[in-house]
Amino acid sequence: MRASIAVMGMVLALGAVAARGEDGTAIAAKFGALEDVRQISLSPSGNQVAYLKPNAGPGVMVIVADFSTGQSRAVLNAANPGENLRWCRWASETRLMCKLYVAVNRGDLLMSATRYVIVRNDGTGQGYLSSGLGSKSIGGLQFVGDVLDWDIAGKPGHVLMTRQFVPEGEIGSNIERRREGLGVEDVDLESGKRSLVEPPRKGAVRYMTDGRGHVRLMATRGQNDDGYAKDEMRWFYRAKDDDKWLPFTTARDEDSDTPLAVDPDRNIAYVLGGKNGVDVLYGVALDGTGTRQVMMEQQGVDIDNVISIGRNGRVVGATYATEKRVNAFFDPELKKLGAALGKALPGQPLVEFVDSSEDEGLLLLLASSDSDPGMFYRYDKATHRLEQVLPMREPLVQMALGKMTAITYPAGDGSMVPAYLTLPPGVAGMAAAKRLPAIVMPHGGPGARDEWGFDWLVQYYAVRGFAVLQPNYRGSTGYGSAWYQKNGFKSWRLAIGDISAAGRWLTAQGIADPAKLAIVGWSYGGYAALQSGVTDPGLFKAIVAVAPVTDLDNLREESRDFVNFRQVDAFIGHGDHIADGSPARHAGAIVAPVLLFHGEVDQNVNVAESRLMADRLKHAGKDVTLVTFPGLDHQLAAAAARTRLLADSDAFLRRALGM
Repeated sequence: MRASIAVMGMVLALGAVAARGEDGTAIAAKFGALEDVRQISLSPSGNQVAYLKPNAGPGVMVIVADFSTGQSRAVLNAANPGENLRWCRWASETRLMCKLYVAVNRGDLLMSATRYVIVRNDGTGQGYLSSGLGSKSIGGLQFVGDVLDWDIAGKPGHVLMTRQFVPEGEIGSNIERRREGLGVEDVDLESGKRSLVEPPRKGAVRYMTDGRGHVRLMATRGQNDDGYAKDEMRWFYRAKDDDKWLPFTTARDEDSDTPLAVDPDRNIAYVLGGKNGVDVLYGVALDGTGTRQVMMEQQGVDIDNVISIGRNGRVVGATYATEKRVNAFFDPELKKLGAALGKALPGQPLVEFVDSSEDEGLLLLLASSDSDPGMFYRYDKATHRLEQVLPMREPLVQMALGKMTAITYPAGDGSMVPAYLTLPPGVAGMAAAKRLPAIVMPHGGPGARDEWGFDWLVQYYAVRGFAVLQPNYRGSTGYGSAWYQKNGFKSWRLAIGDISAAGRWLTAQGIADPAKLAIVGWSYGGYAALQSGVTDPGLFKAIVAVAPVTDLDNLREESRDFVNFRQVDAFIGHGDHIADGSPARHAGAIVAPVLLFHGEVDQNVNVAESRLMADRLKHAGKDVTLVTFPGLDHQLAAAAARTRLLADSDAFLRRALGM
């Protein structure tokens, strides 16, 4: 724990230190290290925090720290192969509930399962929360459900959870239970006892509560005769103090009519829905009238989520991104506080409220910026004091990082593409950037977008002397339906054209040396990097692709054994764009050297995609290197792997670009 500071008084001032004098491997280790705080939560009293910290080797440990004593201790360690601890939350002042993802390999099929681990804040009482399956269950259970409510009135230590029920029977007996589908249970975390709150319904896929223990929304999705999920999702609601389910809204996957939360005081559901080509936030009455009121809208960009706070998930605002992320509050107190904190803290960072005590008197927040990975603080409303808790990335504290600037550049058809340009530390703006080695870095997704803020991959290359341009090409989310187009694969020519135009703009502006221009991408970004080498050979002098899609039919087949196959199939589509848009089928067109990285248990994009690409390039006589990481998935969430990715790619780029 660190010393507390007053919001409006003097705050900690850190001078940036350049990374000069350090070799590339040492710098790669600093940026390759995982976040010191992978996830964090505040106890109901606000006097303790629990956070996930990576081990020195594999796995993650859970640390509990006490503000009153300044002491901290490890209470849980998940380091077994195939385990990935994602988050922990306080079920009570003394008990934590942690969600564990476990990789499962069933022959050629890679999949994940979830389990919950319960532990006390002193490290005792560790155990798995029972999945509810017995020896008579017919079928297995992949996911144990989601926590809907963390506090139930009059029942300390109880949570509301969804549960997938499966039929039960016994060989040689006529006694069987045919309860099947998704239901909701009240779970006592101390005893493990469960009581049914919402009976299981076949076809139910989601429930939503009002934060006070009442289930108010339910989503259902049917299945086709072939066992695959239907496109249509139907939502139902309950009026206050009524158990009857009533139709709420029906949406297909490509539609944007999506319930996000329930406000019990206003008796409304917050829903994202389209208006004038962008997503806006509506409040839809849950009283039978269906009255629909616009709660927030922003011209030209999508509202993308609500902001909630407290253990009951009280909705206090909404968020969207223009050139920077905007957290717009309905709550006047938080609106004023967020603005004051943003001005008082060093560098005027973005401020995000992460968690709060049960009474919301103590707030946990994260302050970060493009050149600051972030610091967690605890704020006391009563005393107006701000206390430093933990830095997000200790190795990068005080290191000079590059500044990120929002720009636009023209695509081939004249459309202006929004993007972010990060220059090396010490380069004072675009006017001072002359013929630098440069990287175009398209984002993954493709249903995503880049934003202003800290990015470990971007900042590593900037510190190593590269200018980095991140284009929000057509197909990116956040800019409305017209910009989204057919997204990614069906409209790959448009997306790849925008990405190649980013490289041309860098050289035309004199920022990039055309002989030292590279492209680096992860996931869809890796696909885009390879496909740009097919469509525009010679523009980029080196290609780095991490976990890339390389053949669209192969990507389709990877989902065939899952219920969402029909949605994936429709998303990828059929037609000439499949063959034309699969870089592995055009390896001979690529002239730049290629470096590939891939985790061997990647469930998003199978490692076979990179192996196929490497084989095709080798057979075409091209310069290609493939690095695979046993036991790691799509995120390569291990310090050693990320350090190698950075160090190897830096050395590769320097060799390929003649640096």
